[in-house]
Amino acid sequence: MARTKDTHGKVAIISGPSGVGKSTICRELVKRLENVYLSVSMTTREKSEEEVDGKDYWFVSEEDFRRRIDEGLFLEYAEVFGSLYGTPADKIEEAREAGKLVLLEIDVQGARQVKAVFADAAMIFILPPSAKILAERLDGRGRDAAEVAAERLMGADAEIAAAWRYYEHMVINDNLAQAVDECVKIIENMRSANRQNNEG
Repeated sequence: MARTKDTHGKVAIISGPSGVGKSTICRELVKRLENVYLSVSMTTREKSEEEVDGKDYWFVSEEDFRRRIDEGLFLEYAEVFGSLYGTPADKIEEAREAGKLVLLEIDVQGARQVKAVFADAAMIFILPPSAKILAERLDGRGRDAAEVAAERLMGADAEIAAAWRYYEHMVINDNLAQAVDECVKIIENMRSANRQNNEG
């Protein structure tokens, strides 16, 4: 039986603890990779002054978010530090049908949900050089209250432990350029393998 070609775009998942530099890496990947769609998550958390609705996140009420859950409009969703986060499914499907690489910056809970849908998704976890440096980065952001920052640090340990079980690729963000290079190589290898499968 002839194998049908998979012309849909692939999915790459970028995860990591708060303050590790995921968003910066994703922005660099968009510059470096061709034909890529960076997914914008929806959240119920408060928007900070420097964030832009529709660019950093789609900011919605909890009522609106829960209605979307009931209507099955999310590819994945999770509650993180008391706020809800989710990936709108329609945007992902549009991008994949257009043959684009879909880049998802999501947490471990969400990543496992996405992997169940897209078994060939590349799962990349960004690690801090050390717990001390992660604490300094979180403190330097100045975005979170002290108790929230402490909660995020505690959550980081659990997230990193889970990542070692579920992620194929672990990238340490000690040097940003090097971390981006590693992520580019992982994604390009995935794309190359897909092209070979289609040609084979």
